[in-house]
Amino acid sequence: MATNRANLLSQDELSALAEGLKDGSLETDTGFNTSVRVKKHDLASENSTLGVNVSSIDMINERFIRMFRLGLLEVLRTTPRVNPSRVQILKFGDYLKMLKPPLAVNTIRISPLRGYSVVIIDPNVVFSSLDSFFGGFGKGVGELPPGRLFTATETRIINIILEVFFKSLQEAWSPVMTIECEKVSSEINPQFAQIADENDLVVLSRFESDATSSGGKGFMDLVYPYATLKPMRELLRNRVQTGDGDEESDKKWREDLAVAVGDAYIDIQVLMGNLRTTLYHLKTMKEGDLLFFKKPEHAQLIAKGVPAFGVNIGTRGSNVAVRVEDIVVPGQD
Repeated sequence: MATNRANLLSQDELSALAEGLKDGSLETDTGFNTSVRVKKHDLASENSTLGVNVSSIDMINERFIRMFRLGLLEVLRTTPRVNPSRVQILKFGDYLKMLKPPLAVNTIRISPLRGYSVVIIDPNVVFSSLDSFFGGFGKGVGELPPGRLFTATETRIINIILEVFFKSLQEAWSPVMTIECEKVSSEINPQFAQIADENDLVVLSRFESDATSSGGKGFMDLVYPYATLKPMRELLRNRVQTGDGDEESDKKWREDLAVAVGDAYIDIQVLMGNLRTTLYHLKTMKEGDLLFFKKPEHAQLIAKGVPAFGVNIGTRGSNVAVRVEDIVVPGQD
């Protein structure tokens, strides 16, 4: 095919244009939409702003902590303070850079979620739990050598923590969906837990643990691949805080709350009637003056400013008393 070179600029013309732009004799930025800026976008990357409702994960984590603390009390005879950090969505490679071995790295499967997740337990949590289990005060451990392996006893403590972790996580997810957790493998170096590629997004839930003031501080991380939770986005948008009300623990909590509220003290008043007068009349009243009003059928028993019952006033023995005659329904005359 022949090329039409008549519309192409010559080398001299191109050099003249470049010189004009350089010395300012030619105007620049005279085209259309010159204020628009380019934003880089990688078509191969996941978009973390779509799909996963992070606030729902926060609520699941709060429920998890309540169950987890109770479970640790039963098996390790300790109740550490466990506080959740804000759920983060970040690249798996960036997360790995935050970690320093040795750590109790446990690859797990959460059915029916696809793929694998990982639970990483800081050695301080392991050693403080071990100390508490054998009657100590939950003392932690200093920095360990990078290649230091966990002993059989320490591994048993890790497995105990994982059992409580799995049970609590299943209970925490139950309002959203039924899950089952299973341990797949364990490592001490997080680099070997390849649940995602370095550039893939993951959802990080970190739980800060503080067993005692004697040094038992550490963390536990639960890391979901973003691709694992994305198919659950419709369920997670429901922002479920509690269960369906059938759990035995929830029933016991409601009963205890009702008993505690029932013991609260409250001030009540008995109102026999209302009068309407002027300020002048009130100021000029003297001893012996009478005030006339229409006596209602019942006096009102008022609790904290809210009418509660219609009552009759009388005596019981040597005491003045009221007898409840009817219940006042708010909003009705």
